Amino acid sequence: MTIMEGANRLEVRDLQVRLVGRPGDVVDQISFSVRAGEIFGLVGESGSGKTTLALALLGYTRRGLKITRGSIYLDGKDILALDAAGLREVRGSKIAYVPQDPSASLNPALRIGHQIRELLSAHPEVTDNVEGRMVEVLREVNLDPDSGILRRFPHQLSGGQQQRVALAMAFACRSSVIVLDEPTTGLDVTTQRHVLETVKTLCAAYGVAAIYVSHDLAVVGGLVSHVGVMYAGRLVEVGQTEGVFASPMHPYSQGLLGAIPSPDRAEVLWGIPGQPPRPGSRPVGCSFAARCPEAIELCLREDPLPIEIGERQVRCIRVTDRKSFSVRVRNSRAQIIPSSEPPLLEVRALSTAYGQTKVLHGVDLNVPNESCTAIVGESGSGKTTLARCVVGLHGSFDGSILFDGDEMNKSARRRNSSQLQRIQYVFQNPYTSLNPRKTISQILSQPLEHFMRLTSSDRAERISRVLDEVSLGSAVGRRFPDELSGGERQRVAIARAIIVEPRLLVCDEVTSALDVSVQAVIVELLRRLQKERQLSMLFITHNLALVRSIAQNVVVVSHGRVVEAGTVQDVLERPQDPYTIRLMQDIPKLNSVASALPQSSS
Repeated sequence: MTIMEGANRLEVRDLQVRLVGRPGDVVDQISFSVRAGEIFGLVGESGSGKTTLALALLGYTRRGLKITRGSIYLDGKDILALDAAGLREVRGSKIAYVPQDPSASLNPALRIGHQIRELLSAHPEVTDNVEGRMVEVLREVNLDPDSGILRRFPHQLSGGQQQRVALAMAFACRSSVIVLDEPTTGLDVTTQRHVLETVKTLCAAYGVAAIYVSHDLAVVGGLVSHVGVMYAGRLVEVGQTEGVFASPMHPYSQGLLGAIPSPDRAEVLWGIPGQPPRPGSRPVGCSFAARCPEAIELCLREDPLPIEIGERQVRCIRVTDRKSFSVRVRNSRAQIIPSSEPPLLEVRALSTAYGQTKVLHGVDLNVPNESCTAIVGESGSGKTTLARCVVGLHGSFDGSILFDGDEMNKSARRRNSSQLQRIQYVFQNPYTSLNPRKTISQILSQPLEHFMRLTSSDRAERISRVLDEVSLGSAVGRRFPDELSGGERQRVAIARAIIVEPRLLVCDEVTSALDVSVQAVIVELLRRLQKERQLSMLFITHNLALVRSIAQNVVVVSHGRVVEAGTVQDVLERPQDPYTIRLMQDIPKLNSVASALPQSSS
């Protein structure tokens, strides 16, 4: 799908990446081009092949994969025709890669200055003045080289600073092409905005062609000129960003856009039902047919070819009768009437420190019965520390925490069994919070064995019931965590929390690493469970747009202090504190989505 005319810095033609020793491809029939100074967006769910494609652009594949067809032209030269030495010379100097997690890509044992110096020394043709170039590139990413940052180790920098260092290293050799793989995932909205502005400025200044990989469509919408939507290893829709987002032609594109939370309205989110096919297991016919609300019998048999409609190219056999597609209506979220009862959870004048560094200062908040209170703020503002204090994982603090009118001991070790059972915690990362050596049933059995004296048959019955509640099904109980997707693992983590019938659920950034479609499913699951089980929730997030869809009250935290608190409607529509106002301004928005997805009240 070559959609950009003129001088192309990067041109990909019919690229295919296959499994080694097994049938099936992971990426197939990929063609696009990017001009100097432009940014091309790649969006799609996890497992769609985005990162495999991103790495292939550097002539690299993960273990078990191989590039088997196609060409990648970098300034007119096919890098796939180069030998190993030629590829080493090109990587870093002509094409650079910015990974998702800078903390994992930066060497923890080397100072920042050493790592940038090492890069420039490996490509001596870039500059004769290594030290001068280091200072210059740090200033370009808004890092002060005089602040001692060159002598720091990666762990001494914030997440935003680490990502800026990764950007500095990518641009240091004045590369022609930059591949950015989810560089803002997990960052708060303010840090995210600064990183995106840096990317945009440097691409324009250096005439760099950039490929920006993301599952956050709101971020992509404000950054890239053209976008490619990937599903099951193929581009299913490609076109100008404004057109694709305002009027998506492929049902999958429409589904992704329908899952984006609105920062302006409380709406019911749409998740895409089902799971994408596993890499290398693309089914016969249209790979999206099993999940598509518009699929017909022909979709199950015929492999769709790209169809050109203006500047758009769409891989859907029904795109020509697009007008017959039903347009789903985004329903407004019904208001929850505030409870007149005393709050279930009260935090009073809570202050704590790590060593000599104070991280929370006199925090007060309430969580009403059967209601959700969101805690929002930038990274490092103290949100997670506050959550850990509530559940007793951080027991060294001043102040008090009352649960159902009774003051609780500060440490979980000293709380009684009833208090521990009634407050359950859902961790941010389901990949590390589930024991990889145990089956899902064994994982769910542990809290039951600890808090409830049930027979083995009663335990099995409860596990089966709760797996059905989180829309997984009892058959999942026999699987191990590594056999599940990220969204499925997070549902298991939620099932583990609710299986002991708590009254308060503490959710710590539970959707931060999930695709928008999976995020929508998890949010709607939490809302349903809250209603069915009369749960209260403390929902910690840096995604302010998500707050509208799940919470009734919100607490804004900055540098360990509550700067604003109230109902979601009051705080987000009429913010008073300058910090809250800035957070609202930094939220990436897709204003064009409104025209594609009409709203109604329910």
